[in-house]
Amino acid sequence: MTEQTRVAGATEGALQPKRLGIIMHGVTGRMGMNQHLIRSIAAIRAEGGVPLSDGTRVMPDPILVGRNAEKVARLAAEHGIERWTSDLDGALANADDTVFFDAGTTLMRCDLLRKAIEAGKHVYCEKPIADDIDDALSVARLAREKGVKNGVVQDKLFLPGLRKLRRLIDAGFFGRILSVRGEFGYWVFEGDWMPAQRPSWNYREKDGGGIILDMLCHWRYVLDNLFGEVKAVSCLGATHIPTRWDENGEPYEADADDAAYATFELAGGVIAHINSSWAVRVRRDDLVTFQVDGTHGSAVAGLTKCWSQARVNTPKPVWNPDIPQTIDFFDTWAEVPDNEPYPNGFRVQWEEFIRHVVEDAPWKYDLMEGVKGVQLAKLGLQSWKERRWLDVPELEG
Repeated sequence: MTEQTRVAGATEGALQPKRLGIIMHGVTGRMGMNQHLIRSIAAIRAEGGVPLSDGTRVMPDPILVGRNAEKVARLAAEHGIERWTSDLDGALANADDTVFFDAGTTLMRCDLLRKAIEAGKHVYCEKPIADDIDDALSVARLAREKGVKNGVVQDKLFLPGLRKLRRLIDAGFFGRILSVRGEFGYWVFEGDWMPAQRPSWNYREKDGGGIILDMLCHWRYVLDNLFGEVKAVSCLGATHIPTRWDENGEPYEADADDAAYATFELAGGVIAHINSSWAVRVRRDDLVTFQVDGTHGSAVAGLTKCWSQARVNTPKPVWNPDIPQTIDFFDTWAEVPDNEPYPNGFRVQWEEFIRHVVEDAPWKYDLMEGVKGVQLAKLGLQSWKERRWLDVPELEG
């Protein structure tokens, strides 16, 4: 099939949505395809675009970009996308497409963002925005110098479970927050007798793999926005599974960290500890859980659900190892109800960024927020190497 580069024409009319051309790179991968293309942009298009404050709508008009033309063409056809190409430079040269989005590999991201910014595009991307703090800072500063709008995905903040935690915090439910304990991860099969459910590059250091670089970027914005700015970190990493099998069934050395055990000191004296692992079997409420303990109450949140326990409902156990425990501790918690709809978090953030681009709506998740994530990940790696606590310095934008 020949590569399609036709720009969809806009029909005149007061109710016709405004067109927003978006260059989408890296959407043939799992995250880019499922969350950003199918559940965000395609879903927005199917429902008539993004509503704006003046009552009009904006319709995303994506062009899918990837090196494998056949794969990109097939993906576009499957989801009703008219435009696709394997020519990134050509796509960036089209003045009718004003936004560039990247969900490709971390090692390519910084150069791609620079190229897009130099072409005058607004940029939005997955995290980490780079694998090096200096590169991350340089691209964030370039975006500010060029005056383009910019953003980084911070999807965990939009999870229903964490939004319910936010509701409890805003209501003063916890009193003074004392601590946060997070458990993230699941068993990723090695790939020999059972196919792995994550790409092999995740476990090769040369390809930008490693759970510290991946997940501490997430934990930075979760902790900063919900519980208190991260002030210091102590992190121990591990490569628990040293040999894995790739997509072709070939064994390879898995030299990137597949587990991280990190403790954080937050503003206000809150202590947070988060375990992240691709070598753990799940026996908890969800693939990720956060327990927040405060003077007046506690809560446990997963991806979608959240349970709370106020101090007046807190049981009074007594330690006695000689008899079976008589308290059903799970039964003493109450579920926080779904009092509002919780749409897909990636889509919600896409809609916010589109409004920011089109009508300058408020936006806080710019590339400097992405820099903070890279900073914490690099400090986590340094802490592991040097086996010590490290302070998190203020960043100069």
